[in-house]
Amino acid sequence: MLIQKPADIHPSEITPPELYARRREFIKTAAILGAAAWLPPTLRGRIAQAADEDLKPTPYKDITSYNNFYEFGTGKTDPAENAGSLKTKPWTVVVEGHCEKPGQYALEDFLASQQPEERIYRLRCVEAWSMVVPWRGIPLNQILPRFQPASNAKYVEFTTLLDPKQMPGQRTRILDWPYVEGLRMDEAMHPLTLLATGLYGKELPNQNGAPLRLVVPWKYGFKSIKSIVKIRFTEQQPSTTWNREIPSEYGFYANVNPEVSHPRWSQNKERRIGDFFRRDTQMFNGYAEQVAGLYTGMDLHKNF
Repeated sequence: MLIQKPADIHPSEITPPELYARRREFIKTAAILGAAAWLPPTLRGRIAQAADEDLKPTPYKDITSYNNFYEFGTGKTDPAENAGSLKTKPWTVVVEGHCEKPGQYALEDFLASQQPEERIYRLRCVEAWSMVVPWRGIPLNQILPRFQPASNAKYVEFTTLLDPKQMPGQRTRILDWPYVEGLRMDEAMHPLTLLATGLYGKELPNQNGAPLRLVVPWKYGFKSIKSIVKIRFTEQQPSTTWNREIPSEYGFYANVNPEVSHPRWSQNKERRIGDFFRRDTQMFNGYAEQVAGLYTGMDLHKNF
């Protein structure tokens, strides 16, 4: 009989996922409430509610059943229904371009056995819906330096697996496959940028981009490319999928900016999955304090 010692038991094994993922939310809320302790009781109550609701994780079943992943279909439920065909083990990631250590790496070697971190991030999609996701992953700035990018590597390009046998959506011409995304180097190296390998303390489900996806919480969701198989360091700005397909609607930067409307709808409101009412969209998806400095001097209407 296998007996697990306390040190061998992961918190997610003994705590329901929703409660397990909310422990950081609890810590943040406690800090906010402590700072507001001197306020009148009625105002303290409103702040408590806002702090609790802002980072309340979306239920696991919603995060894993309401997705954009066109490789498995254009409907929000298609990825969960069709992604079972994706085989994620073994998995390799090719590194190429302007760097000293290019090559093809098994996923384990690519990640270098680094300890994943747990982070609760807001996820805002351009269609004006949003979630709060408890991710597990490794900051990208702990991965990229291992490949020794050259001084002329100004951007990082990411590519999704191309395999129509496993990804039925790629048998259509809805997009020019494979899916490609990119970041400026300083965006890629920002501490908030995450290579996610799981969520809610579990392995990343196929429909959410297993086994490796990008998470850039201050940008719209289409920047968070899924099922990554190639990373390329480039000197020129990469030609990314949605910017190439519909440049008038999807800019390269894709920063959440409620002042810039999508040509077919406003972006100043969003509906969080599970909520009835819409809420105001925050600049940079609520991460302005951390990332606004990346865009000092830029016209964020032109560079949308």
